[in-house]
Amino acid sequence: MGGHINNVRPQPDQVLVDIADYVLNYRIDSAEAYETARYCLMDTLGCGFEALEYPACTKLLGPIVHGTIVPHGAKVPGTQFQLDPVKAAFDIGTMIRWLDFNDTWLAAEWGHPSDNLGGILATADWLSRTAVATGKKPLTVHDVLTAMIKAHEIQGCLALENSFNRVGLDHVVLVKVASTAVVAQLLGLSREEIINALSHAWLDGHSLRTYRHAPNTGSRKSWAAGDATSRAVRLALIAKTGEMGYPSVLTAKTWGFYDVLFKGQPFRFQRPYGSYVMENVLFKISYPAEFHAQTAVEAAMQIHRELARLGKTDADIRRITIRTHEACIRIIDKKGPLANPADRDHCVQYMVAVPIIFGRLTAADYEDEVAADPRIDALREKIFCVEDPQFTKDYHDPDKRSIANALTVELNDGTRLPEIVVEYPIGHKRRRQEGMPILVEKFKRNLARRFPPKQADAILSLCLDAPRLAATPVHEFVDLMVI
Repeated sequence: MGGHINNVRPQPDQVLVDIADYVLNYRIDSAEAYETARYCLMDTLGCGFEALEYPACTKLLGPIVHGTIVPHGAKVPGTQFQLDPVKAAFDIGTMIRWLDFNDTWLAAEWGHPSDNLGGILATADWLSRTAVATGKKPLTVHDVLTAMIKAHEIQGCLALENSFNRVGLDHVVLVKVASTAVVAQLLGLSREEIINALSHAWLDGHSLRTYRHAPNTGSRKSWAAGDATSRAVRLALIAKTGEMGYPSVLTAKTWGFYDVLFKGQPFRFQRPYGSYVMENVLFKISYPAEFHAQTAVEAAMQIHRELARLGKTDADIRRITIRTHEACIRIIDKKGPLANPADRDHCVQYMVAVPIIFGRLTAADYEDEVAADPRIDALREKIFCVEDPQFTKDYHDPDKRSIANALTVELNDGTRLPEIVVEYPIGHKRRRQEGMPILVEKFKRNLARRFPPKQADAILSLCLDAPRLAATPVHEFVDLMVI
């Protein structure tokens, strides 16, 4: 006969406590973190503006009940929608992630920390409009930047040593947790309420990675993060009502997250929470390519130029070998038919073939019209990946964080072109000086896609003026981006 179940309610799991104390008490004093966050804000919004050119994205946006306008609700930049903060977070998060062009974090788990901006900006805008309507002080963009730095840090530090993909869970679980924490703080929740909200985030149902992998790759991967950051806002609002939490949500025997979903293993941590992740985040500056392929695309562009110099084309190629890191092979080394744009932007062979043939890689190059060119699939069949253990080691090295790829081209006449090695993509911290001016140009292009010149210039001018931007009330900042 079994013993009695211990029904003494435990103290909250340390993981929950550490996150809550960090969002409540940690003071960000890194000028580098705030400067990087400002560029991140520009780039992330710009990615959303570009996504608004795609009907597959815009069909998901707007109020759940058509025509609904929420008084003092959050506005969705680049649109005329004014929504409740939960749906606004979904819309902003979906725009941001749609084209796979926003920032990236690579470690044991990967992901896109700027996905959290959906929940952060929607909540901050709604709170600011509500505050002004009641004669109170609104939040400023500085508050948004602080929340971004902390969301990046929570998501990134959890990802450093803990691989959710290896147990079949999608990395957007970390968006849900990070967004819950910072949104709860913006909402003014107490320490106990933030811990309760975080317990709900871990307790929640979590996305499988099915939609990211063959043979099921599909467009849900473009709105999964919007869904996660939106759910975070909802959970934080539930906790704000005083709803109870579940203190041992991670460690509870049999029923906790570790036993049910993480093979009984506790989370491991490489470093305490600070501002490391924002300072080291990777930007996708030049190419909307899954980040493990960014350096391969840079190398492919060099190959395109070299072939032109030699008077050769893709038709003269017999084989291309990609020397790469393990994560690239596991995620995007893909043969066979590619069913849709989401399938194509997770295939390293496709992302290498297009720039070699055309000398470019844009979001439009994943669409059916370009993909129908038979030269792409013909060249894909000649591209093979092999793991370089040193590349894999350097990928995980916290002092390097490289994402190396090396391409070797063999021609039909037996000529072997010199191998082209790119260790760090232009969006890497080691290339910030080179990359940030190009990031600003990317932002300018994306503003021009959506706004008249005078409005685009006003947005850009504010974003480039760090002190003025930081002091701007959130609702005034968002109002600049309403169509």
